[in-house]
Amino acid sequence: MKDVRVTHIGGPTTLIEVAGWRILTDPTFDPPGHRYAFGWGTSSRKLSGPALAAADVEPVDAVLLSHEHHADNLDGAGRKLLARAPVVVTTRAGARRLDGRARGLRPWATTELTAPGKPSITVTATPCRHGPPLSRPVAGPVIGFALRWETQEHGVFWITGDTVLFRGVREVPERMTVDTVLLHLGAVRFPLTGRLHYSLTAAEAVELCRLVQPRTIIPVHYEGWSHFTQGRDAVAEAFAATPDNLGQRLHWLPLPSQGTAG
Repeated sequence: MKDVRVTHIGGPTTLIEVAGWRILTDPTFDPPGHRYAFGWGTSSRKLSGPALAAADVEPVDAVLLSHEHHADNLDGAGRKLLARAPVVVTTRAGARRLDGRARGLRPWATTELTAPGKPSITVTATPCRHGPPLSRPVAGPVIGFALRWETQEHGVFWITGDTVLFRGVREVPERMTVDTVLLHLGAVRFPLTGRLHYSLTAAEAVELCRLVQPRTIIPVHYEGWSHFTQGRDAVAEAFAATPDNLGQRLHWLPLPSQGTAG
């Protein structure tokens, strides 16, 4: 996408720079080594640290937070950053838990990012289901984000959020044209629930991108945590096997290198 710069900080955390805006997604800045409980007997250990410290990323104009109740999308250092962010956009339940410091959106609702001297950006919340059918009471609500601004030429910038492939995300290409997709992957699994997965598998990602047909695919949320079961190799292999050359649209951003848990 023209005039957009995306920096991968680690896991789902990216800095999106466009038209003078600095937009941060799912802030995770804790060092590696700690184990985090995700509820219902599940947990994960952080294996690698962020490529940049929060102080190196700030100031930011807005934070897009797909959900605030899992530490691989919002950790302790990320929560401290939220308090300094002028705008936070997240789920309605998340906004309530953040004591009203965020704008809460339900799927397909919109909000505007506005600032003097910058073009406005329309943020549309897109559906997510963070696990198999009927898992929402356990996994909690999640949203993705579609960003639209005046100078876009080919379509929106879409951040999928943590989701599996289901009817809700299949609706995205029916409602909008996507130029670039920030694709949350990892095929998250936990020993407690066996082969059930809670984020896109490589095969699901291929199927989704065939539906969406983005010009640019940026994989994130596939490394740095023990509950990810598919990394870069599995994703690259799945996309390389497609007859329509979807693999040529993959853009791998540099991986975090600041720290690794022993």
